[in-house]
Amino acid sequence: MIRWIAALLALTLLAGCSADPVTMQSTLDGQPPIVIAHRGASGERPEHTIAAYRLAIEQGADFIEPDLVMTKDGVLVARHENEISETTDVADRAEYADRKATKTIDGSKVTGWFTEDFTLAELKTLRARERLPKLRSTDYDGQFDIPTFEEILTLLAEVNAGRDKPVGVYPETKHPSYFTSIGLSHEAPLFALLDRFGYRGRKAPVYIQSFEVRNLIDLRAKSDLPLIQLMDGEGGPPDRPETSYAAMASPAGLKTIASYADGIGPNKAMVIPRGALGSLAEPTNLVRDAHAAGLKVHPWTFRRENYFLPLGDKGGVNPAGHGDLGTEIATFLATGIDGLFSDNPREAVVTVAGKSEQ
Repeated sequence: MIRWIAALLALTLLAGCSADPVTMQSTLDGQPPIVIAHRGASGERPEHTIAAYRLAIEQGADFIEPDLVMTKDGVLVARHENEISETTDVADRAEYADRKATKTIDGSKVTGWFTEDFTLAELKTLRARERLPKLRSTDYDGQFDIPTFEEILTLLAEVNAGRDKPVGVYPETKHPSYFTSIGLSHEAPLFALLDRFGYRGRKAPVYIQSFEVRNLIDLRAKSDLPLIQLMDGEGGPPDRPETSYAAMASPAGLKTIASYADGIGPNKAMVIPRGALGSLAEPTNLVRDAHAAGLKVHPWTFRRENYFLPLGDKGGVNPAGHGDLGTEIATFLATGIDGLFSDNPREAVVTVAGKSEQ
């Protein structure tokens, strides 16, 4: 609570320095917003590696986020996509050249190498690499392997030993309908591992997230663990082509989401859009409407590179340069969001805490 009071004071000072005062809205439960380390501290280490998760924990993240896909032998591993040529050295490995394939994933043709065509032992021979080499350092390429979900939960068990407030886990089921269609459903191994590591009940330090709807409804029928409906600014759920995320973001749509989920994870532009010149426009009513439906709001994704920042927060013309991420986050905090995903948890934690980095 002290952190949240400090954040309120910081935003009050910020308001006093501007022409238009900032009206600070409360989170749904009045507690400080959580900082979710998006794929770990992925702004500083290759995403979805134990090194990225460990650094995020050291930087003070409240939750770490692994995206989960399946191996050929039914093991949950952390990759942003089941196609892994952007995040590993698989394309350079001659022994796996014949695994290259073209598949239809959620209605789109994708060519590359897919986790479901590799056993865990084979995947463990690969090495992670930076997904955004034009914006971020490649110094750590080749140093880390692909972690299993079990290894991630083991890391959390180790770092949480003796902590009053544990660091939580925020897994996303990636392409669950697709994986179920090929006989590799996330559900059983996900529940088995979470239960084995003690994640049980409404207050467990876990959120399970998905862009799909049926997946979350099915999970809700079998578990009372907290669930988050992910939403993008365009399109709609891959398993519900008849609807759109825009419709789901309406008051009526949010009421429906509240029947099976505990919150939403919207693209941040659904909370505060960008203006025509790239600056932040006026906030939408999404946070207010979600809170009225009893839903938490955790927007994604906050990154410090100029390429991703609003016009007024950029630190120069170099797209890979670092701008003022703290100001962007502070603007979103004023809307009452309950948490946020960031590739740079250190900066997010400092902003939420309302303190200057030492």
